[in-house]
Amino acid sequence: MKPTLLILAAGMGSRYGGLKQLDAFGPSGETILEYSIYDAIRAGFGKVVFVIRKSFAEEFKSKFASKLEGKIEVDYVFQELDNLPEGYSLPEGREKPWGTGHAVLVAKDAIKEPFAIINADDFYGKDAFVALSQYLSSCTKQSEYCMVGYHLHKTLSDFGSVSRGVCKTDENDMLVEITERTKIVGEEDGIYYYEGEEKNLLDPKTAVSMNCWAFMPGFFDYLQKGFVSFLGRAGEEMKSEYFFPFEVSDQLKSDNITVKVLDSDADWFGVTYPEDKPEVQSKLNKLIKRGDYPEDLWV
Repeated sequence: MKPTLLILAAGMGSRYGGLKQLDAFGPSGETILEYSIYDAIRAGFGKVVFVIRKSFAEEFKSKFASKLEGKIEVDYVFQELDNLPEGYSLPEGREKPWGTGHAVLVAKDAIKEPFAIINADDFYGKDAFVALSQYLSSCTKQSEYCMVGYHLHKTLSDFGSVSRGVCKTDENDMLVEITERTKIVGEEDGIYYYEGEEKNLLDPKTAVSMNCWAFMPGFFDYLQKGFVSFLGRAGEEMKSEYFFPFEVSDQLKSDNITVKVLDSDADWFGVTYPEDKPEVQSKLNKLIKRGDYPEDLWV
């Protein structure tokens, strides 16, 4: 059974100033996520599922439908604020999305096979998709997951702070703990994360999550129960979010799952701020000149 690629593409790009998942970065107008799909097809993935919003669904489909037709199976699911479990309703005044855990959960009915998760606005590199595909093909248990860990110093932006899942692993590269750090900044004397006014140093080679994970379909059951629990304790808060690594952490602590961290020394890149775009375009052009990608992905 070929694995599925789940792409989280419902973000509104508030810091970027627009829908960066639809913005052109490649020489023939390619978005970043098209390079991920191209790599996934080469690695043996059989389907892609986009998590989007209804407000830009037509624009999104018109951009990708013809390009991907005949190359990979495509499906769409919608992350809307009122897409909640039975018995729960949207709090009045809530505008912030529910987080990546909710984004993954809305794909529950569309995915019945092993699957990988990525962000739409991150470039992961072809080796990441090969590693994910090979791992999913070799899994023998529903409880075996993996993630691609990138070196922290290769995932920063020159134009502001970033959020990263900081990973702790054992001697066998199995994930022990993942901690979400929401304000990481590269400074002249090192890389730090901030908690309020407190400043904490991080090792530049620390493995971090860039939301490049692989799961078995049973993970949706954990997410469903976890999201209900989250709503019960924090659902009335206007800015609370349910991130799927939170659920990974909870299940790790309960010894219900294992997560292999696949180390990557690749140069991850992505867009958080508008100023990131020229650098992303430059890096893509270098990869094209090196022969990693054609100038037009879909010709």
